[in-house]
Amino acid sequence: MRKMQEYVLKGKRIFVGLEDSKRTWKVCVRSEGMIVDEASMPARYNVLKGYFDNRFPGCMIQLIYEAGFNGFWLHDLLEKDGIDCIVTPPNKVTIEKDNRVKTDKRDARRLAKNLENKDYASCNVPTRERRENRQLSRTLDQLNKVIKATKNRIRRMFDYHHPVEDLKDGAWTDKDYSNLRNVNLSEPLKITLEVYLETLEISLKNKERLEKELIALSKKEEYKEEATIKQSVPGIGKLTAIRLTLELGEMKRFETGKHFASYLGLTSSEFSTGDTIKRGRITGQGPSNVRTWFIETSWRAIHKDPALLEKFQNVWRNTGSKKKAIVAVARKLACRLWALETTGQTYLLGVIK
Repeated sequence: MRKMQEYVLKGKRIFVGLEDSKRTWKVCVRSEGMIVDEASMPARYNVLKGYFDNRFPGCMIQLIYEAGFNGFWLHDLLEKDGIDCIVTPPNKVTIEKDNRVKTDKRDARRLAKNLENKDYASCNVPTRERRENRQLSRTLDQLNKVIKATKNRIRRMFDYHHPVEDLKDGAWTDKDYSNLRNVNLSEPLKITLEVYLETLEISLKNKERLEKELIALSKKEEYKEEATIKQSVPGIGKLTAIRLTLELGEMKRFETGKHFASYLGLTSSEFSTGDTIKRGRITGQGPSNVRTWFIETSWRAIHKDPALLEKFQNVWRNTGSKKKAIVAVARKLACRLWALETTGQTYLLGVIK
């Protein structure tokens, strides 16, 4: 039976849906509108490659899997071995509305069918070097969360156990946290505070180290031009410029500035039918960290660019919401940045539209 299958499929194009998990991979293979094979195997690349070599010699193989915790290393290996590989965003996978059963086997079938029907969206796959450099930026995000959480724990400890009248009100600087060592505390609280402060000091040192590494990256030839263009935008400094460069990659992959703003989740959601048009909040899709950077940048940019300030004031006046106004500025800024990247120009205040 297997020899007959190899004879029938030899030289033909096959479409493979792969549902990956930590220990097991489910595979569904389609060709000419039908399922020709299904398999379950250990989550190891050499096993998958052996499966293709033994079952489908001489076939043109195209494979699709969902982006997830496995990243893009599987894509790299498949492409290296001449297998066309598509990585699709999980939230873009087409699924039947009435589907109430989800299993890895069904998911593999769905992916294979979508691939054969060309009903899929594909992820941008950065180079391995860019992915590894990008990890510096993502580690910095994680570290900032640790720093914020540690500072909050220190403040809450004092609120709960030992309210001190002479402690500073409002926001504290790093020096204010270091000065807490001079506060008279019981032994258990003193030990707890020492642990928190040591965690904070180590985290701040590591944060400084990561920031230096990222700024050094911005001077490398492969990132220098992109980072320089971004840095010309009001509100974007050296650090944010290189982080945006690492996260966004090639901007020309977006057809228009509006497509880029949509990718960032800065466009309005819409629920319309017939003559009824109803728009809601922004979609919030895409990388949340990049969207946050654009919002933060917009608050600084409106103090430097009169055109952006005018946009902010108009939306604020019409909606009564500063939050909506700054999102509108961020959307406009995203469109401008796309225009800069695709034309190779630097920012001019109030000129680029």
